[in-house]
Amino acid sequence: MRAFYKNSQVFWRKVKMPSTLIVYSSVDGHTKKICDKIEMTISKSDQVDAMSIDDALNKDLATYDKIIIGASIRYGNYRPSLFQFIRDNKNVLESKMSAFFSVNIVARKPEKNTPDTNPYMKKFLRKSSWEPNHLGVFAGRLDFPNYKFTDKYIIKFIMWITKGPTNTNKTYEFTNWDDVDAFAKKLIS
Repeated sequence: MRAFYKNSQVFWRKVKMPSTLIVYSSVDGHTKKICDKIEMTISKSDQVDAMSIDDALNKDLATYDKIIIGASIRYGNYRPSLFQFIRDNKNVLESKMSAFFSVNIVARKPEKNTPDTNPYMKKFLRKSSWEPNHLGVFAGRLDFPNYKFTDKYIIKFIMWITKGPTNTNKTYEFTNWDDVDAFAKKLIS
């Protein structure tokens, strides 16, 4: 029995779970919430670390098998730190299995909720020199009650123009969580 136990310990030490890093660029926290859902799914098979893009700046990405980056849009743009992070880590990102997903309100529309049809994903791919292995697009959330005064009314105006919700007393979540789960399952080894 002792020999069996010793051999099984050696076997389990040799089996290494794949390691995944999830990096998020989030303004109001919804992209992080999506990353948390992805982490829950992937952690069933991989060892997962999740952190903000600012915390990942000094992280050694080479130690991970997979790298997933999620970023939100505010006023039609990704945060500049996203592109800086990609430029600084391009070689490592291209040497790993990688994924990128965009979180934006435009994706609430069925005709704009895929990587091929979403204008912000197209913009990202034009601006970034990185070509991830997997792409995803998820509709975000409007959290009017928690926005600053200026943001609230600028976003309300944008929603009025695009025929979206404009009641500033409400929060609107457009994320399809089944799509998030399906995306995460594609990333499992």
